[in-house]
Amino acid sequence: MGNSTLVYKAKYKKAYKEASIHLARVNDAFSELQNRYEMPLQKADFEKILNSKIDLAYADQIIYRFSKAQDTIGAKLFKAYMLYQGTNVDKPFLDLLHALEKLNIVEVDEWFELREIRNEIAHDYDDTDGLSMDILNSIYKHKNEIQKILDALASKE
Repeated sequence: MGNSTLVYKAKYKKAYKEASIHLARVNDAFSELQNRYEMPLQKADFEKILNSKIDLAYADQIIYRFSKAQDTIGAKLFKAYMLYQGTNVDKPFLDLLHALEKLNIVEVDEWFELREIRNEIAHDYDDTDGLSMDILNSIYKHKNEIQKILDALASKE
């Protein structure tokens, strides 16, 4: 194993650990909210969350950590994995996604759904409470897709 391969492996492992930590925090926060509210959230329960400092902190943690997990996977983990596998990453991101799809690591359409949720967070989270509830429900619905990606990567090592 050459020095560059060891470097790429270390970068991959670091990015994998970072994404895993973010996802674990999402799951922990959802577990706390699920102790008090039924998922997906309805308007009455979301209003209770908005009026509870603790529950609102969990909701904020979910939104922040989901965004970070998605960013870490897209910006670091995918490229680090491909470099570790000896694949050229000097190509458009969509080409990388297609290569990862051929390896059964990610489904391109699912990835774009995750990216859309992340974009909603970045652009609209503070605008309306209704949108915030929708974002939380979308994260709840799609968080397992991130776990599937991490599991697929781990199985390929």
